Amino acid sequence: MSTLQALFRSSIRPLPQIQDPSFSTNFDTYASNRLVLLGDASHGTSEFYAARAEITKRLITHHGYTMLALEADWPDAEALDRYVRQRAGPKARIGAREKHDNQAYEVFQRFPTWMWRNREMQDLVEWVRDYNSHIEPKARVGIYGMDLYSLGASMKAVIEYLDHVDPAMGKEARKRYGCLEPWVEEPQEYGLATLRGMKDCESKVVAMLRDLLSKRLEYAEHSGNGEEFHSSEQNAYVVRDAERYYKAMYYSSAGSWTLRDSHMVDTLKRLLRDKEGGKAVVWAHNSHCGDARHTGMGIRRKEVNIGQLCREAFGEENVALLGCGTHTGTVAAASGWGDDMEVMEVKPSRRDSWERIAHDTGVASFLLDLRKQSLPREVRDVLEKEDKRLQRFIGVIYRPDTERISHYSEADLVNQFDGYIWFDQTEAVRPLEVVQPKTALGDEETYPFGL
Repeated sequence: MSTLQALFRSSIRPLPQIQDPSFSTNFDTYASNRLVLLGDASHGTSEFYAARAEITKRLITHHGYTMLALEADWPDAEALDRYVRQRAGPKARIGAREKHDNQAYEVFQRFPTWMWRNREMQDLVEWVRDYNSHIEPKARVGIYGMDLYSLGASMKAVIEYLDHVDPAMGKEARKRYGCLEPWVEEPQEYGLATLRGMKDCESKVVAMLRDLLSKRLEYAEHSGNGEEFHSSEQNAYVVRDAERYYKAMYYSSAGSWTLRDSHMVDTLKRLLRDKEGGKAVVWAHNSHCGDARHTGMGIRRKEVNIGQLCREAFGEENVALLGCGTHTGTVAAASGWGDDMEVMEVKPSRRDSWERIAHDTGVASFLLDLRKQSLPREVRDVLEKEDKRLQRFIGVIYRPDTERISHYSEADLVNQFDGYIWFDQTEAVRPLEVVQPKTALGDEETYPFGL
Protein backbone atom coordinates (compact mmCIF):
# COMPACT_ATOMS: atom_id res chain seq x y z
CA MET A 1 0.00 0.00 0.00
CA SER A 2 1.39 3.41 -1.01
CA THR A 3 1.90 6.24 1.46
CA LEU A 4 -0.91 8.16 -0.25
CA GLN A 5 -3.32 5.24 0.06
CA ALA A 6 -2.38 4.53 3.67
CA LEU A 7 -2.79 8.14 4.78
CA PHE A 8 -6.10 8.47 2.92
CA ARG A 9 -7.36 5.24 4.51
CA SER A 10 -6.34 6.39 8.00
CA SER A 11 -8.34 9.63 7.69
CA ILE A 12 -11.77 8.35 6.70
CA ARG A 13 -14.75 7.80 8.97
CA PRO A 14 -16.88 4.77 7.94
CA LEU A 15 -20.58 5.54 7.64
CA PRO A 16 -23.56 3.34 8.48
CA GLN A 17 -26.39 2.71 6.02
CA ILE A 18 -28.15 5.89 4.93
CA GLN A 19 -31.37 4.69 6.59
CA ASP A 20 -29.57 4.24 9.93
CA PRO A 21 -30.65 7.00 12.38
CA SER A 22 -27.00 7.66 13.19
CA PHE A 23 -25.99 8.36 9.58
CA SER A 24 -26.80 12.06 9.59
CA THR A 25 -25.23 12.69 13.02
CA ASN A 26 -21.80 12.32 11.39
CA PHE A 27 -22.36 15.73 9.77
CA ASP A 28 -23.22 17.70 12.91
CA THR A 29 -19.78 19.33 12.96
CA TYR A 30 -20.65 21.21 9.75
CA ALA A 31 -23.80 22.71 11.25
CA SER A 32 -22.12 25.82 12.66
CA ASN A 33 -21.90 27.20 9.11
CA ARG A 34 -24.53 29.52 7.72
CA LEU A 35 -24.38 27.70 4.39
CA VAL A 36 -23.93 23.98 3.79
CA LEU A 37 -23.50 23.04 0.13
CA LEU A 38 -24.22 19.39 -0.66
CA GLY A 39 -22.90 18.30 -4.04
CA ASP A 40 -23.45 15.19 -6.11
CA ALA A 41 -21.19 13.51 -8.67
CA SER A 42 -24.18 12.85 -10.94
CA HIS A 43 -27.77 14.02 -11.27
CA GLY A 44 -29.03 10.44 -11.41
CA THR A 45 -27.70 8.52 -8.38
CA SER A 46 -30.07 7.40 -5.64
CA GLU A 47 -27.55 7.37 -2.81
CA PHE A 48 -26.54 10.98 -3.45
CA TYR A 49 -30.14 12.17 -3.18
CA ALA A 50 -30.99 9.96 -0.19
CA ALA A 51 -27.85 10.94 1.73
CA ARG A 52 -28.38 14.65 1.11
CA ALA A 53 -31.99 14.26 2.20
CA GLU A 54 -31.03 12.71 5.54
CA ILE A 55 -28.32 15.32 6.15
CA THR A 56 -30.79 18.08 5.28
CA LYS A 57 -33.41 16.70 7.68
CA ARG A 58 -30.83 16.66 10.46
CA LEU A 59 -29.76 20.23 9.76
CA ILE A 60 -33.40 21.32 9.82
CA THR A 61 -34.52 19.48 12.93
CA HIS A 62 -31.43 19.93 15.10
CA HIS A 63 -29.54 22.96 13.79
CA GLY A 64 -32.05 25.61 12.72
CA TYR A 65 -31.74 25.51 8.93
CA THR A 66 -34.86 26.91 7.28
CA MET A 67 -33.96 27.14 3.57
CA LEU A 68 -33.33 24.47 0.96
CA ALA A 69 -31.94 26.02 -2.23
CA LEU A 70 -31.83 23.82 -5.33
CA GLU A 71 -30.04 23.86 -8.68
CA ALA A 72 -33.51 24.28 -10.14
CA ASP A 73 -35.70 26.95 -11.71
CA TRP A 74 -37.39 29.45 -9.39
CA PRO A 75 -41.01 28.96 -10.63
CA ASP A 76 -40.87 25.17 -10.28
CA ALA A 77 -39.25 25.31 -6.85
CA GLU A 78 -41.75 27.94 -5.75
CA ALA A 79 -44.60 25.59 -6.55
CA LEU A 80 -43.02 23.15 -4.10
CA ASP A 81 -42.49 25.96 -1.60
CA ARG A 82 -46.19 26.82 -1.73
CA TYR A 83 -46.96 23.16 -1.14
CA VAL A 84 -44.60 22.56 1.80
CA ARG A 85 -45.34 25.87 3.53
CA GLN A 86 -49.03 25.86 2.55
CA ARG A 87 -48.74 29.31 0.98
CA ALA A 88 -51.57 30.79 -1.04
CA GLY A 89 -51.46 30.32 -4.80
CA PRO A 90 -50.98 27.38 -7.17
CA LYS A 91 -49.50 24.35 -5.50
CA ALA A 92 -47.85 21.29 -6.97
CA ARG A 93 -46.26 18.13 -5.71
CA ILE A 94 -43.59 16.21 -7.59
CA GLY A 95 -45.40 13.49 -9.47
CA ALA A 96 -48.90 14.70 -8.66
CA ARG A 97 -51.40 17.08 -10.21
CA GLU A 98 -53.35 19.61 -8.20
CA LYS A 99 -56.07 21.75 -9.76
CA HIS A 100 -55.88 25.54 -9.55
CA ASP A 101 -58.10 27.86 -11.55
CA ASN A 102 -59.14 24.83 -13.63
CA GLN A 103 -55.55 24.30 -14.76
CA ALA A 104 -53.35 21.27 -14.03
CA TYR A 105 -49.84 22.22 -12.97
CA GLU A 106 -46.88 19.86 -12.95
CA VAL A 107 -43.39 20.88 -11.94
CA PHE A 108 -40.01 20.12 -13.48
CA GLN A 109 -41.14 19.23 -16.97
CA ARG A 110 -38.02 20.62 -18.70
CA PHE A 111 -35.19 18.23 -19.57
CA PRO A 112 -33.94 16.44 -17.51
CA THR A 113 -37.15 15.60 -15.65
CA TRP A 114 -35.60 12.86 -13.51
CA MET A 115 -33.21 15.34 -11.87
CA TRP A 116 -36.01 16.48 -9.54
CA ARG A 117 -38.98 14.29 -10.53
CA ASN A 118 -37.82 11.24 -8.62
CA ARG A 119 -38.97 9.24 -5.60
CA GLU A 120 -36.09 10.36 -3.41
CA MET A 121 -36.95 14.03 -3.92
CA GLN A 122 -40.68 13.38 -3.63
CA ASP A 123 -40.13 11.70 -0.24
CA LEU A 124 -38.15 14.71 1.03
CA VAL A 125 -40.78 17.20 -0.16
CA GLU A 126 -43.51 15.28 1.69
CA TRP A 127 -41.30 15.14 4.79
CA VAL A 128 -40.78 18.93 4.72
CA ARG A 129 -44.52 19.53 4.35
CA ASP A 130 -45.25 17.28 7.32
CA TYR A 131 -42.51 18.93 9.40
CA ASN A 132 -43.84 22.38 8.59
CA SER A 133 -47.38 21.43 9.54
CA HIS A 134 -46.30 21.21 13.19
CA ILE A 135 -44.60 24.60 13.49
CA GLU A 136 -45.54 28.27 13.20
CA PRO A 137 -45.74 29.66 9.63
CA LYS A 138 -42.86 32.11 10.14
CA ALA A 139 -40.52 29.29 11.16
CA ARG A 140 -41.39 26.94 8.31
CA VAL A 141 -38.76 25.54 5.96
CA GLY A 142 -38.86 26.90 2.41
CA ILE A 143 -37.71 25.44 -0.90
CA TYR A 144 -36.16 27.76 -3.48
CA GLY A 145 -34.73 27.52 -6.99
CA MET A 146 -31.45 29.24 -7.88
CA ASP A 147 -31.17 28.64 -11.63
CA LEU A 148 -31.93 30.95 -14.57
CA TYR A 149 -33.46 28.76 -17.27
CA SER A 150 -37.11 29.73 -16.65
CA LEU A 151 -37.14 32.70 -19.02
CA GLY A 152 -40.71 32.29 -20.26
CA ALA A 153 -42.17 31.15 -16.94
CA SER A 154 -40.49 33.99 -15.04
CA MET A 155 -41.71 36.62 -17.51
CA LYS A 156 -45.25 35.25 -17.13
CA ALA A 157 -44.97 35.28 -13.32
CA VAL A 158 -43.86 38.93 -13.20
CA ILE A 159 -46.73 39.99 -15.48
CA GLU A 160 -49.32 38.08 -13.45
CA TYR A 161 -48.07 39.61 -10.20
CA LEU A 162 -48.20 43.13 -11.63
CA ASP A 163 -51.65 42.54 -13.12
CA HIS A 164 -52.79 41.96 -9.53
CA VAL A 165 -51.01 44.82 -7.73
CA ASP A 166 -50.52 47.39 -10.50
CA PRO A 167 -52.39 46.72 -13.79
CA ALA A 168 -50.77 49.69 -15.54
CA MET A 169 -47.33 48.32 -14.73
CA GLY A 170 -48.53 44.90 -15.87
CA LYS A 171 -49.22 46.37 -19.31
CA GLU A 172 -45.78 47.93 -19.32
CA ALA A 173 -44.22 44.56 -18.44
CA ARG A 174 -46.02 42.94 -21.38
CA LYS A 175 -44.67 45.62 -23.67
CA ARG A 176 -41.09 45.38 -22.44
CA TYR A 177 -40.95 41.60 -22.17
CA GLY A 178 -42.56 41.40 -25.59
CA CYS A 179 -39.10 42.07 -26.96
CA LEU A 180 -38.08 38.56 -25.82
CA GLU A 181 -41.34 36.83 -26.70
CA PRO A 182 -40.19 35.56 -30.14
CA TRP A 183 -37.45 33.53 -28.46
CA VAL A 184 -39.31 32.07 -25.46
CA GLU A 185 -39.62 28.63 -27.04
CA GLU A 186 -35.99 28.56 -28.21
CA PRO A 187 -34.15 31.11 -26.03
CA GLN A 188 -30.73 29.95 -27.18
CA GLU A 189 -31.59 31.47 -30.57
CA TYR A 190 -31.89 34.89 -28.96
CA GLY A 191 -28.15 35.04 -28.37
CA LEU A 192 -27.50 34.27 -32.01
CA ALA A 193 -29.95 36.97 -33.09
CA THR A 194 -28.19 39.61 -30.98
CA LEU A 195 -24.83 38.47 -32.32
CA ARG A 196 -26.15 39.15 -35.81
CA GLY A 197 -27.35 42.59 -34.75
CA MET A 198 -31.07 41.76 -35.07
CA LYS A 199 -32.32 42.84 -31.64
CA ASP A 200 -31.07 43.41 -28.09
CA CYS A 201 -33.60 43.44 -25.25
CA GLU A 202 -31.24 44.14 -22.35
CA SER A 203 -32.31 47.75 -21.74
CA LYS A 204 -35.98 46.75 -21.56
CA VAL A 205 -35.57 43.89 -19.05
CA VAL A 206 -33.19 45.98 -16.90
CA ALA A 207 -35.73 48.84 -16.87
CA MET A 208 -38.46 46.41 -15.83
CA LEU A 209 -36.41 45.16 -12.90
CA ARG A 210 -35.47 48.71 -11.87
CA ASP A 211 -39.08 49.92 -11.91
CA LEU A 212 -40.29 46.88 -9.99
CA LEU A 213 -37.72 47.45 -7.24
CA SER A 214 -38.55 51.15 -7.07
CA LYS A 215 -42.17 50.33 -6.14
CA ARG A 216 -41.37 48.02 -3.24
CA LEU A 217 -42.99 50.31 -0.65
CA GLU A 218 -46.06 50.96 -2.79
CA TYR A 219 -46.64 47.25 -3.37
CA ALA A 220 -46.15 46.57 0.35
CA GLU A 221 -49.72 47.79 0.89
CA HIS A 222 -51.07 44.66 -0.78
CA SER A 223 -51.70 41.63 1.37
CA GLY A 224 -49.05 38.90 1.29
CA ASN A 225 -46.63 41.34 -0.32
CA GLY A 226 -43.52 40.10 1.48
CA GLU A 227 -43.54 36.66 -0.09
CA GLU A 228 -45.16 37.62 -3.39
CA PHE A 229 -43.04 40.70 -4.00
CA HIS A 230 -39.87 38.76 -3.27
CA SER A 231 -40.95 36.09 -5.75
CA SER A 232 -41.72 38.67 -8.43
CA GLU A 233 -38.41 40.40 -7.74
CA GLN A 234 -36.55 37.10 -8.14
CA ASN A 235 -38.36 36.30 -11.38
CA ALA A 236 -37.40 39.74 -12.74
CA TYR A 237 -33.77 39.02 -11.86
CA VAL A 238 -34.08 35.66 -13.65
CA VAL A 239 -35.32 37.40 -16.82
CA ARG A 240 -32.48 39.94 -16.67
CA ASP A 241 -29.77 37.35 -16.10
CA ALA A 242 -31.23 34.83 -18.57
CA GLU A 243 -31.17 37.51 -21.26
CA ARG A 244 -27.50 38.09 -20.55
CA TYR A 245 -26.78 34.37 -20.30
CA TYR A 246 -28.13 33.46 -23.73
CA LYS A 247 -26.01 36.22 -25.27
CA ALA A 248 -22.92 35.10 -23.36
CA MET A 249 -23.31 31.53 -24.65
CA TYR A 250 -22.19 32.68 -28.10
CA TYR A 251 -19.13 34.53 -26.85
CA SER A 252 -17.64 32.29 -24.18
CA SER A 253 -18.69 29.06 -22.48
CA ALA A 254 -16.62 30.15 -19.45
CA GLY A 255 -18.44 33.48 -19.40
CA SER A 256 -21.90 31.93 -19.53
CA TRP A 257 -21.02 29.36 -16.84
CA THR A 258 -19.72 32.13 -14.60
CA LEU A 259 -22.83 34.24 -15.21
CA ARG A 260 -25.06 31.32 -14.31
CA ASP A 261 -23.25 30.49 -11.06
CA SER A 262 -23.04 34.17 -10.16
CA HIS A 263 -26.83 34.38 -10.59
CA MET A 264 -27.28 31.40 -8.26
CA VAL A 265 -25.10 32.97 -5.57
CA ASP A 266 -26.86 36.33 -5.95
CA THR A 267 -30.12 34.45 -5.39
CA LEU A 268 -28.69 32.96 -2.18
CA LYS A 269 -27.66 36.43 -1.03
CA ARG A 270 -31.20 37.75 -1.53
CA LEU A 271 -32.69 34.78 0.31
CA LEU A 272 -30.37 35.28 3.26
CA ARG A 273 -30.96 39.04 3.20
CA ASP A 274 -34.73 38.60 3.39
CA LYS A 275 -34.48 35.97 6.13
CA GLU A 276 -32.21 37.62 8.67
CA GLY A 277 -30.21 35.07 10.61
CA GLY A 278 -31.38 32.27 8.35
CA LYS A 279 -29.27 29.25 7.45
CA ALA A 280 -29.46 27.48 4.10
CA VAL A 281 -28.71 24.04 2.64
CA VAL A 282 -27.79 24.06 -1.05
CA TRP A 283 -28.17 21.12 -3.42
CA ALA A 284 -26.20 21.26 -6.67
CA HIS A 285 -23.72 19.25 -8.70
CA ASN A 286 -20.15 18.79 -7.45
CA SER A 287 -19.00 21.01 -10.30
CA HIS A 288 -21.01 23.85 -8.74
CA CYS A 289 -20.43 23.08 -5.05
CA GLY A 290 -16.69 22.41 -5.02
CA ASP A 291 -14.38 25.43 -5.12
CA ALA A 292 -13.57 25.99 -8.82
CA ARG A 293 -10.17 27.47 -7.99
CA HIS A 294 -8.97 23.95 -7.18
CA THR A 295 -10.29 22.16 -10.27
CA GLY A 296 -9.56 22.20 -13.97
CA MET A 297 -12.60 24.37 -14.57
CA GLY A 298 -11.07 27.22 -12.60
CA ILE A 299 -7.39 26.67 -13.32
CA ARG A 300 -7.63 25.95 -17.05
CA ARG A 301 -10.97 27.43 -18.13
CA LYS A 302 -10.99 30.40 -15.72
CA GLU A 303 -14.54 29.66 -14.57
CA VAL A 304 -15.95 30.42 -11.13
CA ASN A 305 -18.73 28.52 -9.38
CA ILE A 306 -21.08 28.56 -6.40
CA GLY A 307 -18.57 27.06 -3.97
CA GLN A 308 -15.85 29.59 -4.76
CA LEU A 309 -18.22 32.56 -4.78
CA CYS A 310 -19.81 31.54 -1.47
CA ARG A 311 -16.43 31.22 0.20
CA GLU A 312 -15.49 34.66 -1.09
CA ALA A 313 -18.81 36.33 -0.26
CA PHE A 314 -19.59 34.80 3.13
CA GLY A 315 -16.15 33.79 4.36
CA GLU A 316 -14.71 30.28 4.43
CA GLU A 317 -15.52 30.03 8.13
CA ASN A 318 -19.25 30.36 7.33
CA VAL A 319 -19.48 27.93 4.42
CA ALA A 320 -19.16 24.14 4.25
CA LEU A 321 -18.66 22.49 0.85
CA LEU A 322 -19.37 18.75 0.69
CA GLY A 323 -19.19 16.49 -2.36
CA CYS A 324 -20.24 12.93 -3.12
CA GLY A 325 -18.46 10.23 -5.14
CA THR A 326 -18.81 6.63 -6.29
CA HIS A 327 -16.77 3.88 -7.94
CA THR A 328 -19.34 1.98 -9.99
CA GLY A 329 -22.98 0.89 -10.21
CA THR A 330 -25.83 2.37 -12.25
CA VAL A 331 -26.92 5.91 -13.03
CA ALA A 332 -30.01 7.54 -14.55
CA ALA A 333 -28.87 9.63 -17.51
CA ALA A 334 -29.43 10.29 -21.19
CA SER A 335 -27.17 9.47 -24.14
CA GLY A 336 -27.79 12.84 -25.77
CA TRP A 337 -29.46 16.15 -25.06
CA GLY A 338 -33.25 15.84 -24.82
CA ASP A 339 -33.19 12.02 -25.08
CA ASP A 340 -35.22 9.72 -22.86
CA MET A 341 -33.70 8.61 -19.58
CA GLU A 342 -31.78 5.34 -19.45
CA VAL A 343 -30.38 3.32 -16.56
CA MET A 344 -26.72 2.98 -17.49
CA GLU A 345 -23.81 1.03 -16.06
CA VAL A 346 -21.17 3.29 -14.52
CA LYS A 347 -17.68 2.21 -15.54
CA PRO A 348 -15.29 1.43 -12.67
CA SER A 349 -13.27 4.52 -11.81
CA ARG A 350 -9.91 5.18 -13.47
CA ARG A 351 -6.73 4.23 -11.67
CA ASP A 352 -5.50 7.84 -11.79
CA SER A 353 -8.64 9.20 -10.11
CA TRP A 354 -9.62 10.17 -6.58
CA GLU A 355 -12.46 7.70 -6.91
CA ARG A 356 -10.00 4.84 -7.25
CA ILE A 357 -8.14 5.97 -4.12
CA ALA A 358 -11.48 5.93 -2.29
CA HIS A 359 -12.44 2.55 -3.75
CA ASP A 360 -9.14 0.97 -2.74
CA THR A 361 -9.84 1.70 0.93
CA GLY A 362 -12.21 -1.25 0.80
CA VAL A 363 -14.79 0.73 2.82
CA ALA A 364 -18.30 0.74 1.34
CA SER A 365 -19.23 4.21 2.57
CA PHE A 366 -17.32 6.88 4.46
CA LEU A 367 -16.87 10.58 5.21
CA LEU A 368 -13.49 12.21 4.69
CA ASP A 369 -13.36 15.45 6.68
CA LEU A 370 -11.06 17.76 4.68
CA ARG A 371 -11.10 20.82 6.93
CA LYS A 372 -7.74 22.06 8.16
CA GLN A 373 -8.68 21.57 11.80
CA SER A 374 -9.70 17.96 11.12
CA LEU A 375 -7.17 16.62 8.62
CA PRO A 376 -3.68 15.96 10.08
CA ARG A 377 -0.95 18.12 8.57
CA GLU A 378 1.05 15.14 7.32
CA VAL A 379 -2.01 13.82 5.51
CA ARG A 380 -2.85 17.19 3.98
CA ASP A 381 0.72 17.63 2.73
CA VAL A 382 0.63 14.33 0.84
CA LEU A 383 -2.90 14.77 -0.55
CA GLU A 384 -2.25 18.33 -1.71
CA LYS A 385 0.59 17.07 -3.93
CA GLU A 386 -2.05 15.08 -5.86
CA ASP A 387 -3.65 18.22 -7.29
CA LYS A 388 -3.49 16.79 -10.84
CA ARG A 389 -5.39 13.63 -9.95
CA LEU A 390 -8.65 13.18 -11.85
CA GLN A 391 -12.21 13.39 -10.55
CA ARG A 392 -15.34 12.14 -12.34
CA PHE A 393 -18.26 14.45 -13.15
CA ILE A 394 -21.44 12.93 -14.60
CA GLY A 395 -24.26 15.36 -15.28
CA VAL A 396 -27.53 14.47 -17.01
CA ILE A 397 -25.69 12.99 -19.98
CA TYR A 398 -23.37 10.00 -19.62
CA ARG A 399 -21.03 8.92 -22.40
CA PRO A 400 -19.02 5.92 -21.13
CA ASP A 401 -17.31 5.43 -24.52
CA THR A 402 -15.62 8.82 -24.17
CA GLU A 403 -15.58 8.92 -20.39
CA ARG A 404 -12.04 10.31 -19.95
CA ILE A 405 -12.60 13.43 -22.04
CA SER A 406 -16.34 13.78 -21.30
CA HIS A 407 -16.44 13.19 -17.55
CA TYR A 408 -13.03 13.55 -15.89
CA SER A 409 -11.18 16.69 -14.84
CA GLU A 410 -8.22 17.46 -12.62
CA ALA A 411 -9.06 18.31 -9.02
CA ASP A 412 -7.30 19.16 -5.77
CA LEU A 413 -9.75 17.31 -3.55
CA VAL A 414 -8.32 18.64 -0.28
CA ASN A 415 -9.01 22.29 -1.11
CA GLN A 416 -12.00 21.74 -3.38
CA PHE A 417 -14.24 20.48 -0.56
CA ASP A 418 -14.58 20.59 3.22
CA GLY A 419 -15.86 17.01 3.20
CA TYR A 420 -16.11 14.09 0.77
CA ILE A 421 -18.92 11.52 1.08
CA TRP A 422 -18.23 8.14 -0.50
CA PHE A 423 -20.49 5.33 -1.71
CA ASP A 424 -18.53 2.59 -3.43
CA GLN A 425 -21.49 0.94 -5.17
CA THR A 426 -24.50 3.03 -6.17
CA GLU A 427 -27.82 2.70 -7.98
CA ALA A 428 -29.78 4.88 -10.34
CA VAL A 429 -32.24 7.37 -8.90
CA ARG A 430 -35.88 6.19 -8.97
CA PRO A 431 -37.54 8.35 -11.64
CA LEU A 432 -41.25 9.11 -11.81
CA GLU A 433 -41.08 8.65 -15.59
CA VAL A 434 -38.43 7.77 -18.17
CA VAL A 435 -39.88 9.31 -21.34
CA GLN A 436 -38.77 12.91 -21.76
CA PRO A 437 -41.87 15.09 -22.37
CA LYS A 438 -41.73 17.65 -25.14
CA THR A 439 -42.67 20.95 -23.53
CA ALA A 440 -43.63 24.26 -25.02
CA LEU A 441 -40.46 25.82 -23.67
CA GLY A 442 -37.22 24.96 -25.41
CA ASP A 443 -35.79 21.59 -24.40
CA GLU A 444 -32.29 22.85 -25.12
CA GLU A 445 -32.29 25.69 -22.60
CA THR A 446 -29.41 24.26 -20.58
CA TYR A 447 -27.37 23.01 -23.53
CA PRO A 448 -24.37 22.56 -23.69
CA PHE A 449 -23.92 22.24 -19.95
CA GLY A 450 -25.77 19.34 -18.19
CA LEU A 451 -24.33 20.02 -14.76
